[in-house]
Amino acid sequence: MRLFLGIDIGTFETKGVLVDEHGAVHARASRRHEISTPHENFVEQDADDVWWADLCVVSRELMASEVAGSATIVAMACSAIGPCVLPVDENLRPLRAGILYGIDARSASQITRLNQQLGEDAIFERSGNALTSQSAGPKIAWIAENEPEVAARTRWYLTSQSYLVARLTGRVTIDHGTAGYFHPLYDLASQKWNVDGCEDFVSEHQLPELLWATEIAGEVTAQAAAETGLPVGVKVTVGTTDSPAEAVGAAVVDAGDLMIQYGSAGYMINVLDEPQADANLWSAPFVFPGSFVLAAGTATAGTVTRWIADILRLDAEHGDEVLFGELIALAEGSPVGANGVLMLPHLSGERTPVHDPSSRGILFGLSLAHTRADVARAALEGIAHSIAHAFSAYADAGFATTAVTAIGGGTKNRILLETVSSITGEAQTVTDSFGASFGDAALAAFAVGVIGSRSEIKNWVKPVRTIEPNEASAVQLRRDQADYQSLYSATSELAHSRAGAQRG
Repeated sequence: MRLFLGIDIGTFETKGVLVDEHGAVHARASRRHEISTPHENFVEQDADDVWWADLCVVSRELMASEVAGSATIVAMACSAIGPCVLPVDENLRPLRAGILYGIDARSASQITRLNQQLGEDAIFERSGNALTSQSAGPKIAWIAENEPEVAARTRWYLTSQSYLVARLTGRVTIDHGTAGYFHPLYDLASQKWNVDGCEDFVSEHQLPELLWATEIAGEVTAQAAAETGLPVGVKVTVGTTDSPAEAVGAAVVDAGDLMIQYGSAGYMINVLDEPQADANLWSAPFVFPGSFVLAAGTATAGTVTRWIADILRLDAEHGDEVLFGELIALAEGSPVGANGVLMLPHLSGERTPVHDPSSRGILFGLSLAHTRADVARAALEGIAHSIAHAFSAYADAGFATTAVTAIGGGTKNRILLETVSSITGEAQTVTDSFGASFGDAALAAFAVGVIGSRSEIKNWVKPVRTIEPNEASAVQLRRDQADYQSLYSATSELAHSRAGAQRG
């Protein structure tokens, strides 16, 4: 039997699978971990203690499975949260904790400076994107300005999966899809690094070799094999971040396919056959040569679910499934619209379409008559409003979708999915996928030619159910969506003022 290994490092959990050439999963393993928030707007993870340690634990568990002992591991792919920024020295030793993707909003002043230094129009023309908290370039600038001793010792600025692949193979690479979020350092049209005007904080020499996610970076070295339990010589692809891998794992691979990922944050990928740019969305290459995406994302989703469950003191001792089951059951005790309570779930700012790291969470409309059930319902609907608001950026930009696929842990939350469908008017198909790690295995199979075309990946994935808009609820929820956007607009100036006062 020929097997393909996929390992994904998520925000709170690492998962791995062994998959055969027909898409059947033969072994699974996982490991939980946490994020670090040392200061407001700072979100980090340790590259060795989390990323590499998790890969080693999960790969060893998979290699110890019965099926691994009687099969050949042909190739593997890794994905991880991103775009992250990790400075390393010439020996691949991390010089600080990895700075995470758009949920880390520390680089607001660097964004302002770069916009002034390069010009917003020039940045958009080069990158196909405006600078936001999702941009890796300003975070590199933050390191140069605030940790000059780290910047002076940095040989490469890596992202999460780049670090893992480098540890596995000894080759320092990054996929075009992730590099496309290193604005303003990546030229979308030429698909090359461009550090013009940014030489004061980074050189092209410090950026990894650009390749496509489906290219082979190298093979597992003897040293990596000793640490991970993987066989020496297993082919390792360049890999990508978790969201594109999730899309592949859900067979969102052809132009017009759109994925909504319900994870710790919300994320959307609309697949294109040519690059398109819009100021309210993120434009980047996809995982296959000649493929591109327009992406959108929220700053929070599952993180707010966990936060509100903690605030409401629900049972956390029996695992997430029980915890979130209790939250959904509590929320069902309140009607659609949460008896007038509206939540702005911007506990870590907000990403598309407002790109506002200073926005903050609000529970609006509370009275003495409201209950814990109303607050629970408002939180779940607030997450849905946030996702629907991000989704609306596609229609506003004139981009149509042919099929919407829902993935991630949040797909178990009926209230959340039905609310999003009712607001957007879009049906969502939930797929039978093991997530980004499954997508990684598919990328590995594609890289060595076992999967002959990207459309063939659809043969690996089966739909489970379809969530249709609830027209009985849609009128109330769409009215609340308008109020949600008005609430943000009415409070954004005050949020910016308070954020400035706190920074001062």
